[in-house]
Amino acid sequence: MAAAGGGFGGSRKLVEIFYDVVSPYSWLGFEVLCRYRHNWSIELRFRPAFLGGIMKETGNQPPAMVPKRGEYMMKDIKRMAKYYQVPMQIPKDFFGSVIRKGSLSAMRFITAVDMTQPQFLEPVSRELWMRLWSRDEDITQPESILAAAGEAGLPTALAQKLLAMTSTPEVKNRLKETTEEALKYGAFGMPAVVAHVNGEAHLFFGSDRLELLGNVIGEKWLGPVPAASKPRM
Repeated sequence: MAAAGGGFGGSRKLVEIFYDVVSPYSWLGFEVLCRYRHNWSIELRFRPAFLGGIMKETGNQPPAMVPKRGEYMMKDIKRMAKYYQVPMQIPKDFFGSVIRKGSLSAMRFITAVDMTQPQFLEPVSRELWMRLWSRDEDITQPESILAAAGEAGLPTALAQKLLAMTSTPEVKNRLKETTEEALKYGAFGMPAVVAHVNGEAHLFFGSDRLELLGNVIGEKWLGPVPAASKPRM
């Protein structure tokens, strides 16, 4: 891993996004930052982490656990999805699919991809978001994870090998370490976006701070779908 300080590749600034596919706002931030790679002088780094661990360590809880916040979030997700042009649909059994089942197995698989096949990190992450947050499908069972991997272009044999890796200490520890790194930056939820400017790390929480992110790194916000890019979903 390259050093996370200051500029990257000349004038390019390192921007990291810590995310979990159980988080709908992480998907929004992920897609918009993917678009802005072509407009901003940044080095975008994907950092798969475990939201459950962050919530536990910070004493935070999902917005849906607070009734009024939950009501607001259901409306907000629909508005944000339309604005950011991400095909998001709230799962019918929200508490069962999102709160009860969680995402640990999916995030361990994504971590294994990151460790061994990083070229598939972006499409595999996107396909798991698509399953849960667009098609209301499972992301916890082995066959579900393998289906997402196949849609992302991973060969079956390789995907099965990566799935087997999810039970190893190496993968478990990497996910834990990345989650701890997010906590050190001050994360209390996801997405946690960290921009490195002149040796200083700037933390931004949520998918609605990207205009402010642009201001801090000296770039211009051009809306959710800048002209040089288009949605990939």
